[in-house]
Amino acid sequence: MPGYRVERSIEINADPQRVFAVASDFGQWTMWSPWLIAEPETKVTVTPNANAVGAVYAWEGKITGQGEVEHIRLTPDSSIDDELRFIKPFKSIAKCQFQLTPSGHGTRLMWSMDGNMPWFMFWMIPMLKTFIGMDFQRGLNMLKDLIETGTIASRSVVHDVQPIGPVRMAGVIGSCEVTNVGPSMDAAFGQAKDAFLKNGLSTDGLMMSVYTKFKIAPGVFEYIAGYMIPESVDVPAASGLKVWSLPACRAFRVEHIGSYRHLGNPWSIANQLVRHRKLKQSRVGTFEIYRTTPPETPESELQTDIYLPLR
Repeated sequence: MPGYRVERSIEINADPQRVFAVASDFGQWTMWSPWLIAEPETKVTVTPNANAVGAVYAWEGKITGQGEVEHIRLTPDSSIDDELRFIKPFKSIAKCQFQLTPSGHGTRLMWSMDGNMPWFMFWMIPMLKTFIGMDFQRGLNMLKDLIETGTIASRSVVHDVQPIGPVRMAGVIGSCEVTNVGPSMDAAFGQAKDAFLKNGLSTDGLMMSVYTKFKIAPGVFEYIAGYMIPESVDVPAASGLKVWSLPACRAFRVEHIGSYRHLGNPWSIANQLVRHRKLKQSRVGTFEIYRTTPPETPESELQTDIYLPLR
């Protein structure tokens, strides 16, 4: 059967003993699981001795499906070897590992998965690797917060389907891999601000990003990053700014409160709920509006709205 491997890593400002203690404790997994955020009511069962060999973390939900993870081997402060057994929506088995390496004053934590797909589903492997990788990164980001601060600066509020628009914005066109969204968009917003000021355009409008395309296999986003503008504003063609507009419509909205590094959480929630409810998305582009921005607003209180326009 065709095999695949996915791995993601993160630097955590804590010693390996602390990282190992939290990552190996199934009793704490519900606090940072990248999958439960879309369905917090998922039934989770953890066997006694949650941080010992043989311990099992099992889940069952309408969106998350059903499965279980078992600790197969625990090497204190060094590695965690698990067997991941999916039951629904289809049966499969994968090997997962957390590997801890001392790094400077902290620990580099790598999360990996090795699995197989039936031969007739080989075409799904590139897509599967992209989405699992995104989930792993979201989980590692939350685990880092939990270990370093005892809390996670990410809270999502589902507002369901709401009217939105008309919306108009102008910005800089960019593209990046999913692992480089933050730095890429920071640079794009800087370029957009410079272009606005150079062309006498006001930057008083809310900052906004539109995701115009997602190439799943390579995991690459194409986007426009800039500012909302009134319909009456004329954007000079020579400015290099791309104008994007959306007529009044309905959209699925998820509000996020917290750090930008956790914005993958509301996106995951919105996409999973829209897919689960079989809502039809428009092809105009999905977008996020930054209601508050640093440094005026503390990182833990940043408010961002995620919108998935619907047909």
